[in-house]
Amino acid sequence: MNQRRPRRPAPRPPEGTPARSELAGMARSGLADAARVARWADSALGPGSATADGKATLSDATADHAARELGLPVAKVRADWDTARLAGLVEVHGGTARPGWRLRAWNRDDSAVLRGWVALFDAWSLAHPEPAGQEPAAVAEVVSAMPQVLSFLQLSAGPVPVEQLLDLLEQRVTELRTERCEVPYGPRLEPGTPGAEPDPAPATDTALAPLLDWALHALASVGALTCGDGHATLTPLGSWAVWVKLEQICVAAQSPAGNIEQSAEGMLRGCAQLRPNAARAEYRAWLAARPVGSAVAELLGAARGEDALLRGLAFEALRVVGAPAEPDVRGVLDEPTLRPYALLWLAEHDGADPEDAHEVLTRTEATWLWVDTAAAVADHGEAPLLVRHLESAVQATVPALLDEVRAVGHPRTVQVLVALAAAHPDPALAKAVRRAAFQVHTGGS
Repeated sequence: MNQRRPRRPAPRPPEGTPARSELAGMARSGLADAARVARWADSALGPGSATADGKATLSDATADHAARELGLPVAKVRADWDTARLAGLVEVHGGTARPGWRLRAWNRDDSAVLRGWVALFDAWSLAHPEPAGQEPAAVAEVVSAMPQVLSFLQLSAGPVPVEQLLDLLEQRVTELRTERCEVPYGPRLEPGTPGAEPDPAPATDTALAPLLDWALHALASVGALTCGDGHATLTPLGSWAVWVKLEQICVAAQSPAGNIEQSAEGMLRGCAQLRPNAARAEYRAWLAARPVGSAVAELLGAARGEDALLRGLAFEALRVVGAPAEPDVRGVLDEPTLRPYALLWLAEHDGADPEDAHEVLTRTEATWLWVDTAAAVADHGEAPLLVRHLESAVQATVPALLDEVRAVGHPRTVQVLVALAAAHPDPALAKAVRRAAFQVHTGGS
C-alpha cells in the first residue's frame, strides 16, 4: 500500500512580523517613486521609445521629458527608472521596455507587490553600485557572503554592531577563499619553500570594511535595513525577506520527493506521479536551489526531448518560475515542438484564464498539442485516460479529428492512433482509428 508522506506544515514568519497586507503597504510606499515613473512611461511613451542603448536605458531626451512632466531632477528619474526595472515594474524585451505585469497588478495584488520588492532586494548590489577602485573579486566575495550576514541580523532581531558584522564577514570571506582552493596534484611543498603555493590569506578588516559599509548602505537604499550609531537593523520588510529566503533553503533541503539534486529531466520524471500541488512544491524546491537563468534553460532543454510528458511538466515548472522565464519562453516560439506550450504559457502569463488560453492556438497548433498530449498519455497513462482524451479534441467528430491528425505531421501520430485503437471499446471507431494509423504509416490517403 502506498504511504503518503506527511505534509510539511506551512511555515509561519517570526513573531512580530507584520501581516502581508502591512508588508505590501511598506513595499508600495518604498517603491512609489519607481511606480510613478513606470506609469508615466506607460502612458507617455510609445513602444521602444524609452531605449537608448539596446538595454532599455532611458535616452537623454526621454529622461528630460519625464523630469519636466514629473517635476523631478533628471538623476532622480533615472534612478527611479532603474529601480522600476529591478523590481519588475518595467520589463526589458530585447532592446525595448514595456510595463511589467506587476505594475498592472500593483494596486490590487499584495503578492505582486511583495515579489517586486523581493526582486529589488535580491538585486541590492545592482541598485547601489560598489565604490570605484575596488577589486571585482573582493566585491563578488562580499556579495556571496552577505546572505550569512543578513541571516545573522535576522536571527538577532534587533540592532547589531557593525564591528560584529565585520568579524562575521571576514570569517565568511575567508571560508569562501578556502573553499575555492584546489588540492594540487603531486607532492605539496612546505610553506616557505621556494615555489610553494601560499596558504589562503585571511580576510582583513582594512580590506573589507569599506565593502561592508557599501553593502549595508546598498541594502538600506532598497529598504532592507537601517544604519546608524555604528549599528545595523533589519527593517520589517528586510527581516521578512530574509526569513523567506531561509525558508526557501529549508524547502530545497527537504525536497518532498528527494529530487532536489537531480537534473531537470530527472526531477520532472520524479514528479510525474505526484499530485499537482505536490509537484508544484517539488518544482519550487528544485528552483530555489538554482539560479533562475540556468534552471529555465535546463527545463527548456528537457522539454525539447522525445518524452511528451516531460514537455508538459517542464512548462508546468516554468509556470512556477513566472515572469523571469518570459524572455526564454518567447525565444522558443519558432520551435514547432515547443510553440503550442509556449503560446499557452504566455497567454496565461499575460492574464488569460487557463480555461480560455487555448484560444491563442491555431487549429493546427491545437491538433499538434492534442497528439503530443496523447503521446504522453499513451506512454505513461492508462487506456481509459487515453479514451477520455478524445473529448478534449477541438474537432467536432472523430473523422474530422483523424483527418487533421494525419495532416499535422506529429512524429508520434502512428503510435498514438494505434494505442487509441487498442484502448477504445467501440469496435467501429477502433477500426477507423486503426485504418488512419495504417494510412499515416504507409503514406496513403
